[in-house]
Amino acid sequence: MADLQLRDDVPAVADDGVWLACVECGETFAPFEAIRYTCDDCDGLLEVRYADLPTWDDFEGERSVWRYSDALPFEASEARSASNGGGEAAGSVTLPEGGTPLHRVPRLEDDVGVDALRIKHEGMNPTGSFKDRGMTVGVRVAQEVGVDRLACASTGNTSAALAAYGARAGLETLVLLPAGKVAAGKVAQAALHGARILEVDGNFDRCLDIVQELAGRGEAYLLNSLNPFRLEGQKTIGLEMLEQFRDDYGEVPDRIVLPVGNAGNTAALYKCFRELVKAGALDEDEVPKLTGVQAEGAAPMVEAVEEGNDEVRRWEDVETIATAIRIGNPVNAPKALPGIRETGGTAVAVSDEAITEAQRDLAGEGVGVEPASAASVAGLRKLRERGAVDDDEQVVCLTTGHLLKDPDAAAAAGSDPEPVPDDTDAVLDHLEG
Repeated sequence: MADLQLRDDVPAVADDGVWLACVECGETFAPFEAIRYTCDDCDGLLEVRYADLPTWDDFEGERSVWRYSDALPFEASEARSASNGGGEAAGSVTLPEGGTPLHRVPRLEDDVGVDALRIKHEGMNPTGSFKDRGMTVGVRVAQEVGVDRLACASTGNTSAALAAYGARAGLETLVLLPAGKVAAGKVAQAALHGARILEVDGNFDRCLDIVQELAGRGEAYLLNSLNPFRLEGQKTIGLEMLEQFRDDYGEVPDRIVLPVGNAGNTAALYKCFRELVKAGALDEDEVPKLTGVQAEGAAPMVEAVEEGNDEVRRWEDVETIATAIRIGNPVNAPKALPGIRETGGTAVAVSDEAITEAQRDLAGEGVGVEPASAASVAGLRKLRERGAVDDDEQVVCLTTGHLLKDPDAAAAAGSDPEPVPDDTDAVLDHLEG
């Protein structure tokens, strides 16, 4: 497995054994001396690096993001507190988050035809999506560097999470949304948590362009997944998932299938696995295959994987029912593409119809997710039909957002109400008819 410049030596810029490194040129930076999102020299993406990497024995407390504080940027300089039973780091901004279920889905498992299928339901986080994991860490960093305004571009879930964690921290929050393209449930969350919502006459990628420009001018602290600290919170999905799967099966899964929008989770999981291998907590041949799924109407990562390209072409026009992954320019592609390739994974695009079918199938198991989440199951099904996934594989599908994030899509996918008279016998006649 390529280590993407994980290194044994600690650079002079390291602060308490933590530093930032460019994944393109290898330049290193102190983590908190200045606000930066990309490399000063080449504008490449940055990763958080550590002098000491934890093993499984280092993790304590109930399952939550802060159980894994030894794998996060603050453990070395902040005392741990177990007052909430979750190993929360002192000073953290938590609701709390993490500890999400790894569901069994026996009927779906039989239908797809794999040895084991589990659903990691990140929609059970406080604001209903995986974004909370990144925000608890990202907003804590915002406090560390002393900013007073947070900002993000969003297809919905990021805005809801940032608004909630910004409110928790007492910081002003600004969110830019593509006008008319965000599910109502997500806009309502951001509004109720007090964010200032700007609807942009453009798509998500244009919103992110503007937020990056605002951040570059020092007008706000950017908390999209371009921010390397946010992905540190998201990598705890991998740590938690592997612990849960090992508890049940005594080993780690062969493959993880996940929806891809900006590719932050793909990058974060790959970093998680590399760090575990480097620490000796995971063998290289145990690393799960990272398999990305996009909607056919927004599939630039799939295009790059299928064509063998090292760069992702930006799609200017994207459209899909899966609003959370309606993204044409995945900013984390330079981190995510190596993750797919080096783990022996792949990527696949699925239709909106297949996404809706998978959403119904998950609901039939009692697991309620928004359309983008169901893309992972739709993608697994398509890969099984192609023979790209073997029937003896043990698979985890990541579902990223709760059903109620997009109630309109849920209503459209579900059954219609049946009007009946105000009479018990008439109700029974209707049922029998």
